[in-house]
Amino acid sequence: MFGIIVAGRLVQTDFHRVSETQFLFNIPEADSINHVVIFMTGQTPFPEGLGGAVYFAWPRPEGPVWTLLGHISNQKPSAIFKISSLKTADDINDGRVHFGDMSHQQSHLAQIGISVEPLEQLAQQVPITQVSAQTAVSTYMEFCTKMLENFFNYASSFAVTQSQMTPNPTETFVPLSTLKTWFENFQRRLQQNPYFWKS
Repeated sequence: MFGIIVAGRLVQTDFHRVSETQFLFNIPEADSINHVVIFMTGQTPFPEGLGGAVYFAWPRPEGPVWTLLGHISNQKPSAIFKISSLKTADDINDGRVHFGDMSHQQSHLAQIGISVEPLEQLAQQVPITQVSAQTAVSTYMEFCTKMLENFFNYASSFAVTQSQMTPNPTETFVPLSTLKTWFENFQRRLQQNPYFWKS
């Protein structure tokens, strides 16, 4: 029913059936892989209203910790998942699943688990890649905001009124109102699109 492709390797269709609804693929020598393709072979469709949640586990001394990558279904029979970023990331997925008593036999053996679940349940699950992306954007925006506030506060600490200014022909002065306007515009644009500065 299922197959996987790791770049540079043959198609793999040999899975272990852990239970009626759970299937497990072992991926040897997993350190060098970056992407994996999961697909349905077309021989057997999912029963009506069901699909497959795709989980991934890197080798760990304490045993596998399963991370949700996404799902496949009759309407979406294949998917490509980037797993290289999961090699060092802490697992932050709350929907951890145990695939029977199957555990890593080698230190470089990763595993893919497919769990047959109702489509409604699959639609409510958030894959780790989406959680990571949301966390990264939130952290980036927090950093930018703090950096802008620090810069504005630092520059403002040097503010003087026109009567306090001493003439100096080698100095250039920028009105604090200009800096404040730039600061407010940058914050507004950052809220609208955290990556606006790339364009």
